[in-house]
Amino acid sequence: MKKYLYQRSIELTNGAFTSNLIRQFAGSQKSRRFIPSYIKTYQIATDEIEKPLESFQTLHDFFVRKLTGSSRPIAEVSVVSPVDGKIEIIGDLRKDSRFFVKGHYYSLADLLGDSDLADCYQNGKYAVLYLSPADYHRIHSPADGTVKRQYVLGKKSYPVNAAGLQYGKAPISGNYRMITELETEFGKMLVVKVGAMFVNSIKLTETGSDWEKGSEVGYFSFGSTVVLFFENNSVRFVEDMSSGQRIKVGEALGNMV
Repeated sequence: MKKYLYQRSIELTNGAFTSNLIRQFAGSQKSRRFIPSYIKTYQIATDEIEKPLESFQTLHDFFVRKLTGSSRPIAEVSVVSPVDGKIEIIGDLRKDSRFFVKGHYYSLADLLGDSDLADCYQNGKYAVLYLSPADYHRIHSPADGTVKRQYVLGKKSYPVNAAGLQYGKAPISGNYRMITELETEFGKMLVVKVGAMFVNSIKLTETGSDWEKGSEVGYFSFGSTVVLFFENNSVRFVEDMSSGQRIKVGEALGNMV
């Protein structure tokens, strides 16, 4: 019953009208006055922010803020975290190309909309990285690589917080998402950017085909999730990496096998 009520309440509010209202307010001058309380509520470290606080004209501008280059050093490993956030889960894909998040199994084929592409990652590894409203929301490249394909699926976006992942209606494989496949020195990998909280905004800032590890490639509007997938026998995660751990852009995630 709890799961049903959660899904129904989200369905009633998750439409174009609601999304537009949220987007319009966050991008309006009126939202500027909420920036100080937003910082206080989420205990955001302002010393890392690239621009002075008074230069942000809207809440959205602050939400997609940039950080100083020195605040996110890039580790000397094959794969680094592309975002600031929490590792919801990190592990191995099943033989049937399914992955487990918050009590639910998800089909990689459903997520990608392509069963042939999903088959390429059978028995591989994956990591689910969740960004809360408090986190830095710029996305960086997890590795040096060349974009082989990039496409968008889905329309609506359900919350991807703990409640959303547990009670939501396929919040990962059903949400609006942008899928990028990279060719790297250790093989192919997928960078799946999942929209959330009704606002389907995933903005690319890198439109070229070459991605450099640690360089910015885009940003999210509002909280969201990035899911990384790796081919079988291509990478190993660093030894002290575990579910529930906080991680920042550029921190070590894995090395090629």
